[in-house]
Amino acid sequence: QSPSLESRSGKALSSTSELTLPPAGCTRGPFPHQSPRQGGSAGREARRRQQEQEKEKKRALAKILKAQRPGECQKYITVVLDPVLLQVEGGGQIHSALQAANYSCVVENQAVPCSITWRRKTVSSQIEEGDEWTEEPNVLVLLRLEEFLAMVHHYKQEAEGCTEGQKETLQSYVAHVMEKMPGKILALAVVEVENYFRIQSKKRLQVAAASRNQEEKQGKRRRKTVKDSGLEITRLDVENALVDLQLCKQVQVSFFENWEELGEFATMFTKAVAEAPFKREREKTGFSFYLEKGWCGGVKVDHSGKGLFEVWKRQIQQFNRVSLEMAEAVVSAYPSPQLLIQAYSRCSSEQERENMLANIPVRRGEGVTATSRRVGPDLSRRIYLQMTSHDPDLYLDVTG
Repeated sequence: QSPSLESRSGKALSSTSELTLPPAGCTRGPFPHQSPRQGGSAGREARRRQQEQEKEKKRALAKILKAQRPGECQKYITVVLDPVLLQVEGGGQIHSALQAANYSCVVENQAVPCSITWRRKTVSSQIEEGDEWTEEPNVLVLLRLEEFLAMVHHYKQEAEGCTEGQKETLQSYVAHVMEKMPGKILALAVVEVENYFRIQSKKRLQVAAASRNQEEKQGKRRRKTVKDSGLEITRLDVENALVDLQLCKQVQVSFFENWEELGEFATMFTKAVAEAPFKREREKTGFSFYLEKGWCGGVKVDHSGKGLFEVWKRQIQQFNRVSLEMAEAVVSAYPSPQLLIQAYSRCSSEQERENMLANIPVRRGEGVTATSRRVGPDLSRRIYLQMTSHDPDLYLDVTG
């Protein structure tokens, strides 16, 4: 029995000695030098950080784009009013109009009295937002009526060569403003100019009625009126001064009947300033030419056939040297291609078909400036060939 025990013991020992023990530190099985948790977790962490960064960039871009949209961009605009503007008669109405439109307003001393400027809050892509503001390039300056008339009067004197010294004109005033606010886009506003002209007209009528038959006395009265008012400015004087300003400084002056109109204008001006970045981005089409919205979007035709008339008009307008008015004249006479083909079939000769559209009237403009012409034989022939020819290589426009 002892040898058999030894033999069984030997077999057991031999089978045990044939087993390969795992290396120290390995707890997952008989595969040495492998740590999947360590290698995989590092890669997943890197991918997770990259995805979070991309999401953060998308959120920041969406936030910036949202801040530029109409209806949202107004929240980031602040109107800066000069305190002198609020002291002027009617200046409070401008402030009230802006507040009524829910625009944020602050009163601060400006480089130019009676001016309005704008600030835009910078939309940051960072989580921690600071109150960073950028100055908008626009500035609106109110010229009081007396100042404006005096500048026009001084320009008139300079033009007539009657200068008695260096007096301020519109051109010199604008140059002075641009020195104080370099890089700004200037706009000027004047209130109650029309009221001034009405008052002057009434005065002249009163003088003429009082001394209609006394020319000498009437002349004295007129000279007295000029002396009392201090300035006798006509519409022509104003127009001459404005033309000189536009040519030399590229600055325009807006006139308003009353302070309420100026308040509405300031509100619309503020809205335009707020929406300017959005409109600039929208106009970046990548084309070096201008595409009308109607042509870019095409024509939508529903199941009932609504829109086919506009498609037919577009087809006619695609011919060379065909304006919108000419296309409208043709499709008004023949509202569909089928009707035009039927009209051609009723003609008795080839020449009659070619000239069938020649005498269709084309009207341009409205009122006293309206003009009228005909479609003409050239376009009539081209449309006829396009609608009836079976030659795919036919060249319709010999001169175009």
